[in-house]
Amino acid sequence: MQQEIKKFDALVIGGGAAGLYTALSLHEYLHKAKKHDWKIALVTKDNLTISASDWAQGGIAAVIDKDDSIALHVADTLQAGAGICDAEAVEVLVSKAEPQIKRLLEFGVDFDRLQNNSLALTLEAAHSRKRVIHAADATGRELVTTLAKRVMEQPTIEVFEGFLVHDAIMDANRCMGMTCLDLNQEIPTLIEMYAPITVLATGGGAQVFSQNTNPAASTGDGVAIAWRAGAKVRDLEFVQFHPTALAIEGAPRFLISEAVRGEGAHLIDNKGDRFCFNYHPQGELAPRDVVSRAVFQHLLKTGEPTVFLDLSPINRDRIAYRFPNIIKLCQKWNIDLFSQPIPVTPAAHYCMGGILTDTWGASSIDGLYAVGESSSTGVHGANRLASNSLLECFVFGVRLAERVSQLLLNNSDQPESSSKAPQTVNTNLDAQSRIADIREQLRELTWRSAGICRSTKELEDAIATIQVLQAEIASLQSQTRLWVETRNLTDFAYLLIKSALFRTESRGAHFRLDYPDTDVNWQVHTVIQGNDVYSSPL
Repeated sequence: MQQEIKKFDALVIGGGAAGLYTALSLHEYLHKAKKHDWKIALVTKDNLTISASDWAQGGIAAVIDKDDSIALHVADTLQAGAGICDAEAVEVLVSKAEPQIKRLLEFGVDFDRLQNNSLALTLEAAHSRKRVIHAADATGRELVTTLAKRVMEQPTIEVFEGFLVHDAIMDANRCMGMTCLDLNQEIPTLIEMYAPITVLATGGGAQVFSQNTNPAASTGDGVAIAWRAGAKVRDLEFVQFHPTALAIEGAPRFLISEAVRGEGAHLIDNKGDRFCFNYHPQGELAPRDVVSRAVFQHLLKTGEPTVFLDLSPINRDRIAYRFPNIIKLCQKWNIDLFSQPIPVTPAAHYCMGGILTDTWGASSIDGLYAVGESSSTGVHGANRLASNSLLECFVFGVRLAERVSQLLLNNSDQPESSSKAPQTVNTNLDAQSRIADIREQLRELTWRSAGICRSTKELEDAIATIQVLQAEIASLQSQTRLWVETRNLTDFAYLLIKSALFRTESRGAHFRLDYPDTDVNWQVHTVIQGNDVYSSPL
């Protein structure tokens, strides 16, 4: 079988905001050090505009207004995180935000502005001030398009589109690089990519749920790969369910941005009642997990399939200015949001947990780093504050690049090729239909057992089923994207459900029907390494 070996100074895996910004930041640090001949590989299984970042509508939270403060943004983040945030990481996130906004502006990101040319700010749920910078309702698309263009212009960054990361190449407890499948070939080619530094910026794993707002590529690749390599993963039970995903038969669960409610839209039931105030005094502007559970519980009570998002309280011109993409999407599915409410239900949206890292992006494995949704820095706690996710990509991406560039400059030794890397991959395609069946079975199972409300029996049954599926997936090994992603989703589901079963309380986005109260004794992190799960103090 054909096999190639490539060597780089750094590998960045992922083409979303975190990967693009980290690669650009690494380039800039190395450029300043006059290391023009060094090579950074940016690897993405799709192309540079297909990522969850591209789908992000809301914006970036940052303190830039005179009526706002670092202390207020920190307090809002900690309150949303329900006692599980890492205070140091939150302080880093919030205090380092403004320079990254300025840098994005220098890159040419076209944020919305007021008539006086100052940046337009909007309010989102659980924020105490207007601090969310945006580009209409397509902030993520504006960001990744601009950043991708900059990446392609840099001679030190070599982009590999259509390359699917397979597994880490390990030597003892050190990551030496990654094996990848080149999906551009008629028969995918196995590539060994070696580098002293590997950064996983592969996003989250919300595709493990049948109902989710993420692109198809969000299959938990980085978390699964890191865990199989022996890395610690943390807080994977905390998955944010967005309360307002489009709910029309045949339509994707397109996210209707929280910014719509921030601008004044109301959540109503089939009778027109604003029911959210029956569940929380902040109504539809309560934290996401609260609103999602309110919708879920209200639908159980009424027996109705959806609730509705009513935009009639917002001025028509304001709707047209702020939400052009939501208008187009609704029109595609024959909804005129100017004259009728949008049917919505909750769906899995964002994974707060991930690969355990410090505030510089280092994992528990030497040479392996993580940034963005695939990491667990501790900034999101049990429930992410709206629009902190894109901010995390930039603040921690540039910090990671600063630390890693110094390590590279101090020690530029290239790792040697390792015979421990897999030399063959089964090319049998006969089992593809069964793999596809497993994928759908897994996603339905995870939604039923570890969705908005969870309990012991369902979680235990799910783990037993998933362990059988893991063994079957291993026996069906094939050199296809479907097999690699399904394997990763199965491992991700195992870690998520194992964590959810371990935490016998309700906190933030994790709600147990059999343990509905928050327990002060559980103000700890959940960590998994190998098959061992344990609590770790804050």
